[in-house]
Amino acid sequence: MFLRIVPIRRPSGKVDQYVRLVESYYDGGKIKQRTIANLGRKELLAPHVDRLVELLRGEPPKTTGSWEAKSAAVWGQTLVARVLWEELGFPELLEASGKRSQAFSLAERAFILVAHRLICPGSEHALAQWLETDYVPDRRGERILPIWKENGRVRVDHRFLWPWYRTLDELIQRKEELEEGLFSRLRDLFSLQPERVFYDLTSTYFEGEGPEELAQFGYSRDRREGNRQILLGVVMVNGWPIAHHVFRGNLKDGETVQRVVEDLEKRFGLRRVVFVGDRGMVSTANLGFLWSQGHGFLVGLRRRRSPEVLEYLCQAQAGCWQPCAPGSNDRVCEVPGRLPGQRIFVMESAERLAYEQAMREAAVSKIREELEKLAKRVEKGELRDPEKIGAAAGRILSLHHGHRYFRWSLSSGRFEFSQEPLEEEKLLEGKYLILTEEKHLSAVEAVGAYKELSQVERAFRKLKDVLEMRPIYHHDPQRVQAHVFVAALAFLLDRLLEKKLKLAKLPFSTEEAWTHLRTVHVVEAEVGGTKHRGVTAGNRQARQILSALKISSLEPWKPKKRTSKTPT
Repeated sequence: MFLRIVPIRRPSGKVDQYVRLVESYYDGGKIKQRTIANLGRKELLAPHVDRLVELLRGEPPKTTGSWEAKSAAVWGQTLVARVLWEELGFPELLEASGKRSQAFSLAERAFILVAHRLICPGSEHALAQWLETDYVPDRRGERILPIWKENGRVRVDHRFLWPWYRTLDELIQRKEELEEGLFSRLRDLFSLQPERVFYDLTSTYFEGEGPEELAQFGYSRDRREGNRQILLGVVMVNGWPIAHHVFRGNLKDGETVQRVVEDLEKRFGLRRVVFVGDRGMVSTANLGFLWSQGHGFLVGLRRRRSPEVLEYLCQAQAGCWQPCAPGSNDRVCEVPGRLPGQRIFVMESAERLAYEQAMREAAVSKIREELEKLAKRVEKGELRDPEKIGAAAGRILSLHHGHRYFRWSLSSGRFEFSQEPLEEEKLLEGKYLILTEEKHLSAVEAVGAYKELSQVERAFRKLKDVLEMRPIYHHDPQRVQAHVFVAALAFLLDRLLEKKLKLAKLPFSTEEAWTHLRTVHVVEAEVGGTKHRGVTAGNRQARQILSALKISSLEPWKPKKRTSKTPT
């Protein structure tokens, strides 16, 4: 093993030199080299290089001093989360009231909860484990460590836990104020154009009963009908989440629309917007409300069980189609709506068409095979009871939407089935229908706007999967809402990182980026009785990410020098 000096150029042009421990080895008869450890910056290690060389040679420590590594904690993720947190202006927003703790303000405590949810999702108990492995300093630059105490199944001292519960309570009280401030901040930083707002709903479930005021049985998008749930609505503008709402789990999608629109008017001052929503938002009452308030709408229509939709699709077959984008195989056709002023856009996705055709063909083949088996059982006399035959046929047709493709009959003890005409199914495949009354919106613009709803769906996946908003264990409705709020703020940081990675043209998802940033560590060592601290540079991908974010200093933050002699 030997030491290697590696120069790394910062965005400012300054070149820092880092020391790496490198090992040579044989692989297939060839000599190769690999990095064993990143030891830190050369200028910090220079006084101790001789001793490092002696250690590599296996020489015993001299009586004049010794070198001992005390700790190595993950730092890159917390560093980047802090930079994003400050860029969005959270410290100023949370301390705007002037109430500021001497050492541990609400902004500091909220950041730790949000960073934990973003980096290593878990409960307030799990927060203690995260602080053991990751370097998280407070305002004074001192590392925060948990307080452990055996107390039955709980190993964390209550003195450590209760400040975090109190933080949740304080944070949810500031939710509306924070969302309004963040909207202003995002509008200034990224020139948001709130002419169109995108809204969609999802559900998330409780492991236990949950608070009675929120936790109810309802339509579960998680296929957990046996669990109580809440509904979560997210409002996005230009791809940024600006607000979210927590509703009772048994509300219908359409019942939430008026509340959301009234909130946009009241808190964000949006006098006229085009409301973009999914099929569940469509109702005569909702569209009438939007029209009465002077707002526009652009909503998807349900494809099935609607004679109007079949009528529109038939009209589109003979209509004038145009590509959704230059060189795209997707196309769109406008047909007149049933009421004056209504415009209907029929959009056909080539990718969705191929997918739905393949799914139908596979389903038809599988169902026909099962029905043929059932017919043979009846013919052989293995199954004679009409009720049992009907139940068996029902089970088969319930799979893969079989009722759309087949019909069956039982006559004189003979089971027969036939394939239904598929013209209607083929007409629906790959199609989306969009309803609006906006006069100046082109067909291509309408399709582009509706497609942006996928960003809301992706936001839900981030909240529920990547950020692990579930499971929810809280029993107090305020704590449940605070839990969701922390996850929403974590998603906002993740969204900002995603945009910066795209701007820098780095080929990483945010999940990959957070993983690479784990290679940046704070290392604390004692050399000759003197304590030293250094930061490793991280792997190549981590350095690219830090460069894209213009982070040149990797040192943990320290308290700023005071310009006033007034004691705190």
